[in-house]
Amino acid sequence: MNGIFNIYKEEGFTSHDVVALVRKIVGTKKVGHTGTLDPDAEGVLPVCVGQATKLSDYIMNGKKSYRTILKLGVTTTTEDASGEILEQKPVLVSEEEIRQAAASLVGELMQVPPMYSAVKVNGKKLYELAREGKEVERKARKVEIYDIRILQFLPQDRLEMDIFCSKGTYIRSLCRQIGEILGCGGHMEKLLRTASGQFRLETAVKLDELRALAEQGRLSEALLPMEEALAEYPKAVVSEKMTRLLHNGGKIHLCHVQASVPLEEGQTVVVYDAAKCLTGIYTVAATEQGLAVKPLRLLLQAET
Repeated sequence: MNGIFNIYKEEGFTSHDVVALVRKIVGTKKVGHTGTLDPDAEGVLPVCVGQATKLSDYIMNGKKSYRTILKLGVTTTTEDASGEILEQKPVLVSEEEIRQAAASLVGELMQVPPMYSAVKVNGKKLYELAREGKEVERKARKVEIYDIRILQFLPQDRLEMDIFCSKGTYIRSLCRQIGEILGCGGHMEKLLRTASGQFRLETAVKLDELRALAEQGRLSEALLPMEEALAEYPKAVVSEKMTRLLHNGGKIHLCHVQASVPLEEGQTVVVYDAAKCLTGIYTVAATEQGLAVKPLRLLLQAET
């Protein structure tokens, strides 16, 4: 079994819990998730099975979409509702000021990972250190916020937002930052991931639904092909003459490649053999004879 399950992670499960349960349901050890969701968060968590585990990094690199509720006026230790309250302040700002504060964070910005996060420092996860009462220096990371849309203002100084961002963005830190700009503080009350790369909330399946499909012998209905995760990349088909070299991991010059778009040096491209079988993820590289596709990650058909 090779492919991706678009799992709807429910509240209370860790990402590792989901992987362990999918392993049990599917009956295979080669299973991995594509980006941690906190236990209190819900939503899209693509889970790769078999050869598709080689695509984890490519899925994680995709753009993310979230729906969140920001509670203004209350700052917590974890930047979300699970932490202890650090400070409470009155919220004396207008809706327009809140909109302006959110809009000011659109674009590239630097974020310091929260202490209560799964980032590792010297081999230990930050949240483990935080639970020991330790705080360590963390390097700021560049992330990009593509858009923040405020959907509605709710009672008790809360607001619902849709956030579109790059990988590595901490939504609770973004909520804290909005609160800091407004001078009243704030924390993330709820979080729902609505998309991860090509995977959307509308087509996600819950673990109970996946288990039911397995019991009915219909598990393949929920298994998405590897191509689903690679839809954003250009596609290229190699000539029959070069297919054997392709399967052996060789470079293929562009004169033997038919691509969906004109290819340029440095591009990432999904390559198929002459029989239109997915072979791997390649990069376009310069050689003495001109541009060629060079393997980054060989996939199923290249290894059979």
